[in-house]
Amino acid sequence: MAVQWRDAGLLILRVGLGGMFIAHGLPKMGGGPKTWEALGGAMGTLGVDQGHVYFGFAAAFAETVGGLMLVLGVGVRAAAFLLVCTMIVATSKHLAAGDKFALWSHAAEDGIAFLALMLTGGGRYTLDRSRWSR
Repeated sequence: MAVQWRDAGLLILRVGLGGMFIAHGLPKMGGGPKTWEALGGAMGTLGVDQGHVYFGFAAAFAETVGGLMLVLGVGVRAAAFLLVCTMIVATSKHLAAGDKFALWSHAAEDGIAFLALMLTGGGRYTLDRSRWSR
């Protein structure tokens, strides 16, 4: 019985966070190179001073497509890994800017949740029944 509730909990977590990240990522995906460059500029806090358009697109893609992958339960661990990386950069950007807790905590909390999904997988209720998702 406990395993059934665990899988239901993972489903709720995946669909809830995945849906929210689709909503976060879609405007960024549609923003084009100017938006991607601004978003990718956060890599500067990690000492990366070039390729900002690429990194911004990668972050927007991770949020949008990774969120969809979580909702559907396809490649959950891979999607969660990309989102963990994205949240590390977002948290680093806020901390480097001296932002208050309320501004950086959201990215940190999401990163923790994605790390948990990366470790646990998506559970039984996934479209991808492979070992990489469960």
